[in-house]
Amino acid sequence: MIIPDNETATDMIYSEAVSATVARVILDAGDEPLTIGVHGDWGAGKSSVLLMLEQAFTGDDRTSVVRFNGWLFQGMEDAKTVVIETIVEQLLRDRATTTKVKDAALRLLKRVDLMKVASKAGGLALTGLTGIPSPDMLGGLIGAGKKLLADGTDMTVEDVTGFVKGVTDCLAEADAETLPAHIHAFRQEFEELLRAADIDRLVVVVDDLDRCLPATAIETLEAIRLFLFVPGAAFVIAADEGMIEYAVRTHFPDLPLSTGPSTYARNYLEKLIQVPFRLPPLGYVETKIYLTLLVAGRSFPPGSSEFARLLALGREALRRPWDGRGLSRGAIEDGLGAISPEVENALILADQLALPLAEGAHGNPRQIKRFLNTLNLRLAIAEARGIRDDVNPAVLAKLMLAERFKDDFFERIEAEAAVSGNSKTIDALEAGLVATDGAATKETKGTAQKADEAPVGEEHVAGEWVRRWGAMTPTLTGEDLRPYLFVSRDRKALFTAGSGLALKEDWIEKLCGSTLGARAAAIEIAKLTPGEIEPIFDVVSSRVRATTELRRKPAGVDGLIELCRIAPFLQTPTVRLLAELPTGQLGPWAATGWDKVLTDTGAKKEFQALKREWSKLDQNAPLQLAAGGKRAGRKEGR
Repeated sequence: MIIPDNETATDMIYSEAVSATVARVILDAGDEPLTIGVHGDWGAGKSSVLLMLEQAFTGDDRTSVVRFNGWLFQGMEDAKTVVIETIVEQLLRDRATTTKVKDAALRLLKRVDLMKVASKAGGLALTGLTGIPSPDMLGGLIGAGKKLLADGTDMTVEDVTGFVKGVTDCLAEADAETLPAHIHAFRQEFEELLRAADIDRLVVVVDDLDRCLPATAIETLEAIRLFLFVPGAAFVIAADEGMIEYAVRTHFPDLPLSTGPSTYARNYLEKLIQVPFRLPPLGYVETKIYLTLLVAGRSFPPGSSEFARLLALGREALRRPWDGRGLSRGAIEDGLGAISPEVENALILADQLALPLAEGAHGNPRQIKRFLNTLNLRLAIAEARGIRDDVNPAVLAKLMLAERFKDDFFERIEAEAAVSGNSKTIDALEAGLVATDGAATKETKGTAQKADEAPVGEEHVAGEWVRRWGAMTPTLTGEDLRPYLFVSRDRKALFTAGSGLALKEDWIEKLCGSTLGARAAAIEIAKLTPGEIEPIFDVVSSRVRATTELRRKPAGVDGLIELCRIAPFLQTPTVRLLAELPTGQLGPWAATGWDKVLTDTGAKKEFQALKREWSKLDQNAPLQLAAGGKRAGRKEGR
């Protein structure tokens, strides 16, 4: 079952503490205008905090809450007019109980129309700061529109007439003639709308601003501060601080880098947002509780009273995460009685995943959910293919941690396990950890010493993260990892028909392609161990054997040449492959160029013996000549 990645009021990370605090700050501010920032990385839970904040004001008829998502309107219209229009229209829907509200809202919407017409008209009508034109600009604009029609442009009569009428209607309502007067008049009329609506506080929650283009983000923030920042209005803006600072730097590229102790981008942000709240990443205990609730929650039906009690226990544990108790089995037994198998599985998985996800995913709730969703999808694939009994979720989760957070280490495991199902690197790592703990038997110590002598790559077992990963349960020594690699094929590996080998398909294709492609693949393959290179050689050589046209050099031979250069132990098998090919069909390529490739003494001797045999083949003259032989007819002619 997939865990939805949507904002939610089901609080599993105690976001309610932030939303309740934000609500209290708003109420304590009285009618003072206020801007509050809810900051955090993408996926930290900002949208959920806004949703909980909206719910905190449910039932308060003295507060009106308006939600604005700038990302939804990205690229559609001028951002300033969109945010203003959204707020006014929402107030009109919620509070249109008197003529005063309707009249005040319509006056403001007329001003918004003025801004929209001016914005569409282009640079002639726009001021540098707000997009509001002065009436003398609009007068010139009307003349310009009529002239466009007279000049015979592509605009229709209806287009120009409508354009002129829109400008004229807006102009008829505009009393102010200067930019400051326009802003002042707008703010006054907005205050009048709030008074007519008979509310103590307007709360506007702005979400996903950090997903907008820089211009949209800046225009939205400026609309709030220039036009809407009036008594009785509070704005709660959810955004990643770093993205907003980037938007400032991009929108104002000529600003100096810094002033005093802070950058201009930081100063600009602090001017726009008065009270910042930062959502911290989840720590180890918090991650463990969150994982338990997420995994267990999938097993309960919607509205389950049992899950509600489990959630209450989790929230209670989140109050004091530093005491180390967390959502323990004892606490669950005291609160729920016997622990169900679903909750037990959730506790086991949380024990396994909490520390690496708290560190690797930096305690980010979205990244944690994505990891669990990937795990669930792969288990579903195993179920659909009928191999679910071969896939232990705990083993799969452990391998996925290496795949997600230590890619080079996982690639080594993948390449080793593709051959026999076991990984020498894992064997050496786990045996070494047992020996270090002093708990190894003589047989285990011998295994550890033998494993240490294997060319597994010291750098892959020496790192602290890898050692902690190796110490996690379950152990993987002796486990057939091929089913796990099979259900993880969404990342890259390919199982060739009947071979049971997970191979690097792109490398094989390059080895069987152009000379340059083969060389490029060889650079990467050279980093592998001999045991990892050999199955790649087997696939390439099998393609050469399957070729029916051998007069020309078949695809894959250049790849074999590159493999011989980086792995001399493959030179003798390559010479024997050439000897197995039907001599009557071989072209001259088989006998030429290998002297510069073969460096192994045994391979050289076998190849020279093979050439001597080819040099005597009268039935294949081209190969005979290439091998250093002389055609019988030419010899007799002398």
